Amino acid sequence: MTVEKFADRHIGPDPGDERRMLEAVGYGSIDELMDAAIPEVIRWHGTLDLPDPASEREAIAELRALAARNTVAVSMIGLGYHGTHTPAVIRRNVLEDPAWYTAYTPYQPEISQGRLEALLNFQTMVTDLTGLATANASMLDEGTAAAEAMTLARRASKSKSPVYVVDADTLPQTIAVITSRAEPLGIEVRVLDVEHDELPAEFFGLHLQYPGASGAVRDHAALVAAAHAAGALVTVAADLLALTLLRPPGEIGVDIAAGTTQRFGVPMGFGGPHAGYLAVRSGLERMLPGRLVGVSRDADGNPAYRLALQTREQHIRREKATSNICTAQVLLAVMAGMYAVYHGPDGLRAIARRTHDMAARLAAGLRAGGVPVADVAFFDTVTATVPGRAAEVVAAAAERRVNLRLVDADRVGISCDETTTAEHLAAVWAAFGVDGVDGDVDAALPEALARTSDFLTHPVFRTHHSETAMLRYLRRLSDFDYALDRGMIPLGSCTMKLNATTEMEAITWPEFAHMHPFAPDEQTAGYRDMIGQLESWLAEVTGYDAVSVQPNAGSQGELAGLLAIRSYHASRGAGHRDVCLIPSSAHGTNAASAVMAGMRVVVVACDADGNVDLVDLDAKIDKHRDALAAIMVTYPSTHGVYETGIASLCAKVHDAGGQVYVDGANLNALVGFAKPGKFGADVSHLNLHKTFCIPHGGGGPGVGPVAVRAHLAPFLPGDPLGAHVGSRPAISAAKYGSAGILPIPWAYLRMMGAEGLSRATGVAVLAANYVAARLRNHFPVLYAGNKGLVAHECILDLRPLTKATGVSVDDVAKRLIDYGFHAPTMSFPVAGTLMVEPTESEDLAELDRFCDAMIAIRAEIDKVGAGEWPAGDNPLANAPHTAAMVAGDSWPHPYPRSVGAYPAGVDRAGKYWPPVRRIDGAYGDRNLVCSCPSPEAFEE
Repeated sequence: MTVEKFADRHIGPDPGDERRMLEAVGYGSIDELMDAAIPEVIRWHGTLDLPDPASEREAIAELRALAARNTVAVSMIGLGYHGTHTPAVIRRNVLEDPAWYTAYTPYQPEISQGRLEALLNFQTMVTDLTGLATANASMLDEGTAAAEAMTLARRASKSKSPVYVVDADTLPQTIAVITSRAEPLGIEVRVLDVEHDELPAEFFGLHLQYPGASGAVRDHAALVAAAHAAGALVTVAADLLALTLLRPPGEIGVDIAAGTTQRFGVPMGFGGPHAGYLAVRSGLERMLPGRLVGVSRDADGNPAYRLALQTREQHIRREKATSNICTAQVLLAVMAGMYAVYHGPDGLRAIARRTHDMAARLAAGLRAGGVPVADVAFFDTVTATVPGRAAEVVAAAAERRVNLRLVDADRVGISCDETTTAEHLAAVWAAFGVDGVDGDVDAALPEALARTSDFLTHPVFRTHHSETAMLRYLRRLSDFDYALDRGMIPLGSCTMKLNATTEMEAITWPEFAHMHPFAPDEQTAGYRDMIGQLESWLAEVTGYDAVSVQPNAGSQGELAGLLAIRSYHASRGAGHRDVCLIPSSAHGTNAASAVMAGMRVVVVACDADGNVDLVDLDAKIDKHRDALAAIMVTYPSTHGVYETGIASLCAKVHDAGGQVYVDGANLNALVGFAKPGKFGADVSHLNLHKTFCIPHGGGGPGVGPVAVRAHLAPFLPGDPLGAHVGSRPAISAAKYGSAGILPIPWAYLRMMGAEGLSRATGVAVLAANYVAARLRNHFPVLYAGNKGLVAHECILDLRPLTKATGVSVDDVAKRLIDYGFHAPTMSFPVAGTLMVEPTESEDLAELDRFCDAMIAIRAEIDKVGAGEWPAGDNPLANAPHTAAMVAGDSWPHPYPRSVGAYPAGVDRAGKYWPPVRRIDGAYGDRNLVCSCPSPEAFEE
């Protein structure tokens, strides 16, 4: 009996399709194609040393065995990670629904209105709870959000001081991330007990925690005033659940709020992924890093959502960027926002009150048993003193399957959350050797800090509280969107391949989802074994010696790799090496990451074929030889080509004493055929949401591990609770970053095996060359490598057509919506072009459907060029066409309604209708609205 291979499910074209595609491209086999495409100087001819591929059932059984080695204890450790109940309607219809998790970043807003509305809900939730004017569409986690707040404060403050003050009662992992980010930027972090220590005479920013890591709730009004008097900006890392009961930071003049929304229905996941948040007072909104959803209007004047202020995107700003964040944690932000929608303000208050009541009862029971509890106001966390017995108490609690926080030899921290029960309190009391209390206890929140302002007043937070209403709201929004469950998303540079259900299955298992990142090692053996296996497999695939999965986005992997290079040079007495060479074609985050790593960016030109100009490289190396730290290069190139000069480039940089960073964004075109760690690279980051199947989730970053050769291994990211800043920086707030989604790439690698991975690469390259071959006579393919071949993506040049007809790349992108497609990547890396990446997961029928649509669009462009349709009024200029538009009583256009609504080849029964017409981006930037508009805005 033949056992079905997972690779045959993952890879779209069957053997017959592959033969037809190879015939169109002009090769007899995939190996022959790859031998022609990849320069022999980097070609690897071995077989990956990976386990034989498992079937889907076998992989799930192995994951079950790993999960069984984790102990799901009651987590009362706190420190920003809390137990939470994910409403089943949200878990099943967002987290587990491919309509939500396979969507791409909302760069095409007309077909992203559902997730944009959900993100606007998130932003509104954050601004309402913090009392600040504007929030962005989420950050990576609390630690990185706090670090971004620090750099925002430095940009906005008029103070010339390099000093940043951090309250000692801040979460320890946040202090580690802030300190790691500050050091290369020349920022001096001073950790002070701000309740007792005097503030310095000059400083540019102050970071406070509310409530503190110890649980203490303090009135920060006087500190805020003192900081402002010194010319500093104030950031408060605030617990949003606590803010339903406590005075929000915005009401005492705080400039920035940062934190996490994890406890709003998002599982702990051993550290992530979670949606961090960042909010600012009025006047700072145009300095916000990351993404911001705004309200604009469409061609009919109706309100519509889009990403606002896109000039802040790092592809555009490059070395002038103030942050390398270019994504958001969309799927998790949607979950957190929907948690607020489902519970509403009254429900959130009730959860907060119950959480606080549990903590107050816990404290009363300890005091009644003679255990001193810190005499401060608190929300959900108490600190108990047991001189010399803290470790004993923590161990006694662990025996009862309850995890507490060991503060020091004398103190224990205990945090309550919405999952805390009376049985949990009894177990804690027993661990301390006390009996506890019965009956009512007094609240421990001071009246002076009680919240008096209303929040979540918009109807969306007061409407969908029954499961029926919530289910229908989620379905309505997902119907507005286009995701991989509808059809192909042929985005160059942002691989959108199959996210298989079997890969996704384990992430909601309690043994993976409900683990605290600071749980004792003896409870996390299965997790750590899985991560160790994954890191070793990634090292084998890339040819490197060591891998860290801590970076929780590709941008963070870039930063980790550059910091490793920086520390390596410093360890050899070459700390003066600070020049980072970056080709002009590189991803924009490369330059931004280099600046964040304290490096000076020097741009290397590309030649007419899109390759790195080796003559200009020589000139730049000669000019900066003594200061050269590194070069960052994407391979295959950002132009989608296997550059023949890559080995020579590596050798030139090494000869000058520099290190080579190969951006792993395009690893999809190398796996099984070339290894960056073997052809001259010293470090790479990998995008697990591209090559290794973590879904984008509407714009989430997945995981961005950093892989290095042995000499850089000592400088990989360290444990945030024990990081030695400098040589082992904390890149994210948890040791293993977004560990909760690591079962996805583990399952992909386990089920594909060596042969499946190599075949996936080959078919991805075949698919791109097939598309190029079919479209080359209709749209010029801008760049090609050996024998006219591209790598896994191709760039279609629309500039000659635009010049001749006025039809823009935007017009083509929007017209593709009418044909039932998400557009390829627009105008990157070359303005006026489309970059197409079909991936190995799309079958021949879908590839042909896309090519047929593009060829039909070319015929429509020709009609405009011939004058058959006027330049400003044609199916391309008016795209996309909504149902309301084509069903309207008037039709003033010079083409039939049917041409607008049902272009050639579109399945009329399965037609996707965009909910809005083309959106006016400039209007949205001029009239910045970044929270839920009033319902009246949507009235006719």
